[in-house]
Parts: sequence; C-alpha cells; structure tokens
Amino acid sequence: MTGSQLLAFIPSPGQGVWHLGPIPIRGYALCIIAGIVAAVIVGERRWVARGGRPGLVGDVSVWAVPFGIVGARLYHLITSPQAYFGRGGHPLNAFAIWHGGLGIWGAIAGGGLGAWIALRRRGLPLAPFADAVAPGLLVAQAMGRWGNYFNQEIFGGPTKAWWGLEISPAQRPADYAQYATFQPTFLFESLWCLLGAVVLVWLDRRYRLGHGQVFFAYAAFYTFGRFWFELMRVDPANRIFGVRVNVWVAGIVCVASLAAFAWSRRHHPEREDPSVLSPTPAEPVEAGSPT
Repeated sequence: MTGSQLLAFIPSPGQGVWHLGPIPIRGYALCIIAGIVAAVIVGERRWVARGGRPGLVGDVSVWAVPFGIVGARLYHLITSPQAYFGRGGHPLNAFAIWHGGLGIWGAIAGGGLGAWIALRRRGLPLAPFADAVAPGLLVAQAMGRWGNYFNQEIFGGPTKAWWGLEISPAQRPADYAQYATFQPTFLFESLWCLLGAVVLVWLDRRYRLGHGQVFFAYAAFYTFGRFWFELMRVDPANRIFGVRVNVWVAGIVCVASLAAFAWSRRHHPEREDPSVLSPTPAEPVEAGSPT
C-alpha cells in the first residue's frame, strides 16, 4: 500500500481495550474520564473567576458525575431498550456501560440533579454554577466523543472522501456491509463542541452573561449541531414519525433553550452579584465545644 493510500481515510483503531494484567483498560472509559477531568478544571477556573470559592466544582462533581452517568445510561435504556429487554436481549448488558450507550440528554439531567443537591446543601444557587461549568461541559463532550471512535460507533453514511472513517465489517449496519468508510460524525461533533466552548467563553466575556444564560446558550449551540449530526447517522435507532428520537429531542431542546435564553436575558440583563456565590456561613460552635 502506498503512502497516498494510507492517507486516504481515517483508520479504525487496532483495539479499544488494553490489559494491565487482569485489569482491562478501555479507550471508551479513558475518554470519558479525561472529559470529566477537563470539565472540572475548566469549570473551577471559571467559577473562581466569577467570585466563587475555590474547590467547589470538584466537590460538586462528586455528586454530579455519578448522577450524570446513571442519567445517561437510563436515557439510553429508555430510548433503545430492544437490545436489553426485547426478544433475544440481554438485561444484564444494561450495566455494561463500557460498551457504549450513554445519552448526553440523560447525563445533563442527571448531572444537573446531582449538582443541585450538592449546591443546595451549601446554600448556593444552581444557575451561576451552571454558567461557570457550561464551556467545560462542551470540552468534556468533545473528548468523550473519541470513546465512540474506539468502539467504532456513531458514524454517518458511506463516503470515499479522505476524511472517511474506516469501520470494521463486524461493526457495519447490515444495509451498509459493502461499504468500508463512513462519515465520522463523532469527529464532526467533537470539533463542533470545541468551537462551542470558544464561542461561549467569548459571549460570556463580551456580554457578561449570568442567571443561567451561558448554560442556555450551551444547550442551544450544542443541540443545533447535534440535530444535523443525528440526521447523518446510519446506525439503527428508534424513530417517531420516521425521524430518529434524538433528532426530535435535539430540535425541541434547541428551541426551548433559545426561548429560555431570551427570557433570562430580558429579565436579567446583568450578571449576578458575586456575593451570591459565597458559601453559607459556618454553623455556630456548640457551647463547651473546643474552638
């Protein structure tokens, strides 16, 4: 094979799992973990810059991450139940998240619930926290999408373009078995998320957004792109009126997010006072307790 042929497409990974003794190290999991770390780092810097207490984002992530993973898996199971609970399905595989199947919509809902619980325990509002972490969420999603590369999933229709992604025969949909390279929608989405993170930071600095506006802009930007990426995909999916479920969800969330952004901007043109980001005062020391 010549050098020009080697560069004619994006090769599929030689493997997605490496073994450290008896312990499997999965590319999918590594991408998710790297994304979580990046989100915490970016969110922490932005939270402190807005006047928040250092270390809070890491503390809240202890609640938000497990809630987000559970929510992501539940969304996948609800919208794609056949492989687990349908005829010939394997219910125990519902717990095998390392094979893929984490829905971002469930991750945001579950993670948001976990963050709300953690913040409520500290007497802090959710909206400014969501604004601080929103760009980091896009960075995390950009990194997490590469887990789909290692699992050879989330790809579009056949293409012979140089950016075509090679998919192993075992991973190709039945109707596309004769094709070797496909549109790398996971890569398109990853780049879209990185662009979105830059756009959000610029908008926040330019207009001093607050009261959830950065988060609403995040949701609108991401879902606008996701709407089109979903239309490109050829992997099996449940549909409503012939349209993939995630296309409907992306469209609805995009419109709702734009409406929420407009409403918030109209009623809250200025960012919150930094004093609302302060932690609750320490509880009084009981009489007789050491000080």
